[in-house]
Amino acid sequence: MSQPPLPEDKPHQAKQLGNTIDKLLQHRFARINASAWSALWAHFLNGIAFGLGSVLGATIVVYILVIALSQLEFIPIIGDWASQIITEINSAKADVSR
Repeated sequence: MSQPPLPEDKPHQAKQLGNTIDKLLQHRFARINASAWSALWAHFLNGIAFGLGSVLGATIVVYILVIALSQLEFIPIIGDWASQIITEINSAKADVSR
C-alpha cells in the first residue's frame, strides 16, 4: 500500500505549527514553569496573595455583619453582643493609631 501524495500546503502548515509552538513557549506560564525554583516561587507568592485576600475579605464581611447585627435592637442578646464587639474594635483601632 502506498500513501497518498501530500497536499501542497503541508509545509506551510508545519511552519505555522512551529511558529505557534514558539509563541506558546514564550508565554509567561511556560517561562515560569521552565524551572522548578521559579515555579515554586510563583506558587508561593500566589498562596500568600490568596491567603491575605481571604483574611482581609473575611474581616470585612464579619465587620459588616457585626454592624448589621448591632442594629437589631429587637433581639437584645445579639444587639448587646454586637455592640460590645464594635466597642472592642473601636478601642483596638484607637490603640493602634496612637
